[in-house]
Amino acid sequence: MFGLRQKISLGFGALLVIIVVLGTQSILHLSRLGVSIDVILRENYKSVIACQEMKEALERIDSGILFVLLGHAREGEELIRANRAAFEKSLQVELGNITLKTEGDKASRLAGSYRRFETLLKTVVDPDRPADIRGQVYFADLLPLFGLIKGQADEILQINQQNMSDANDRARRNAASARARMYVLLSVGTALAVIFIFFTRRWVLRPIHRLIRSSDEIRRGNLDLVVPVDSRDEIGHLSAAFNDMAASLREFRRTDQAKLMRVQKATQRAFDSLPDAIAVVDSEGRVEVATASARTVFGLKPGAALADLPFGWLADLFRDARQSGRPAFLEGQRAIQQFVRGEERYYRPEAVPILDNERLATGAILVLKDVTQLRQQEEIKRGVVRTVSHQLNTPLTSVRMAIHLLLGEKVGPVNEKQAELLMTAREDSDRLHGILDSLLDLSRFESGKARMEFRALAPRSIVTDAVEPFRRAAQDRGVSVQAEIPDDLPEVWIDTTRIGHVFDNLLSNALKHTSPGGRIALTAEASEAWVRFLVSDTGEGIPAAFLPRVFEPFFRVPGRRNETGAGLGLAIVKEIVEAHGGTVGAESGEGQGSTFTFTLRRADRFPKDKAEGI
Repeated sequence: MFGLRQKISLGFGALLVIIVVLGTQSILHLSRLGVSIDVILRENYKSVIACQEMKEALERIDSGILFVLLGHAREGEELIRANRAAFEKSLQVELGNITLKTEGDKASRLAGSYRRFETLLKTVVDPDRPADIRGQVYFADLLPLFGLIKGQADEILQINQQNMSDANDRARRNAASARARMYVLLSVGTALAVIFIFFTRRWVLRPIHRLIRSSDEIRRGNLDLVVPVDSRDEIGHLSAAFNDMAASLREFRRTDQAKLMRVQKATQRAFDSLPDAIAVVDSEGRVEVATASARTVFGLKPGAALADLPFGWLADLFRDARQSGRPAFLEGQRAIQQFVRGEERYYRPEAVPILDNERLATGAILVLKDVTQLRQQEEIKRGVVRTVSHQLNTPLTSVRMAIHLLLGEKVGPVNEKQAELLMTAREDSDRLHGILDSLLDLSRFESGKARMEFRALAPRSIVTDAVEPFRRAAQDRGVSVQAEIPDDLPEVWIDTTRIGHVFDNLLSNALKHTSPGGRIALTAEASEAWVRFLVSDTGEGIPAAFLPRVFEPFFRVPGRRNETGAGLGLAIVKEIVEAHGGTVGAESGEGQGSTFTFTLRRADRFPKDKAEGI
């Protein structure tokens, strides 16, 4: 079988052969040209240079002779001596670089002529000979010999230059021939490469592109396609496997669709049996499945988009849960009022993200818990507490007055034992009076009937006035109290009496639960519209399981020793701060101390009339 591997090997092997052939021919032609150029330089260039140097040296020797004949013997002899050496050196180069057939004979005759020239030269420059005889020798014998030597050197130069020109012509012809052959080889190689690329595309790329298109069709849900099997190579086997896979997927789709229908019907029936309004939303904010109450009360029907519903807070909750990956609630976990068949009902919404294996949100579950009964129970409880508080307040006042009169011995003397009993009764009645006052305050804040008198005060002044009454008690317990409030914090709108109760409750709690040697710190910081106050201690802390309930009325952390309060202090703190338009919070860990925070509105961001309308 001519497989894909062999086809690819054939295509790339052919390209490799073309590259090797072209490279080999290029190397051979370049080598030949290099040899031709080397021959020109090695065989002729040295001889040309040597002949030119001999002619120049010979002319300078002749100039030196003339100097001697004119009476300048010293200058002439120096010129003759220097150029004789140069001539002889160039003559030796020429005699050692005989490369042409006739060049050897000419070089030998040149050497013989130079030897005769040397003999006559000695006669001409001999100072012992008469000047007229030396002149005759120069003009009669030496000067003609000078011309002969120059002519012989010029002949050698000419034949070498001619050989250089012939070699250059041969190199040009070789280069032109090589260029023509390279053009032919390049054209043939290009044609073969195009042919192999065409067949490679037909053998490999086209079937692969067909498989890619088929996979895209399957991704879009088209499982009925069949990929043609045109060969028996690996692509053919892959196409057959692809067809088998599509057939298996078709079968799975049929069975999965039936199973999915069963699951959807069972899920819808299970959802319809739930009392709360619950809906499952996909990643685009469209309802997939919902309970009957969710469809009826909030219009969360399958296929409905949250953005199209008249409940903007639903879309906001979904977006917050999807972006954060954590459950999202309305601010303060407040409840939403809805009228169902003319009946007032309350729902507390929550959005729980649905996360995949990579912790990415693929949707959310909207849970709108019906808290109508809880609110009714809370209203009944508040009404009972309010009524009981009012009903107990009058008899308790009478009891406290009677105890006061008895202790003051206004109605007769009391013995020591009776005084002890009356002191205990007074302490308990005072504590009960404080509890009733707290209950009445809590009732007034919950019903919105508490009167507030706002004024602008600096945070530093507020904290200083709040801390001062606790310094002696803290000193007695060995606890340090530190207030670090910057002077440049903006003023806040407060009811001084109510905010004084907030600090009293927070500081008394901190002092109560901080051991000797511990520390209580008060700090504050400003944001865009708020000033945030922090009361921290190094006490025993609050277990994480109980932290969400510390602001509930009558809640006390289990297992605390010397716990004498009724659990109303932090609840009153929450109501007072929220009546100011702020929020409260707590951070703690068992054995790590606690930090209680609350926010107040900045006076420079809210006018007084707006603050009073909170």
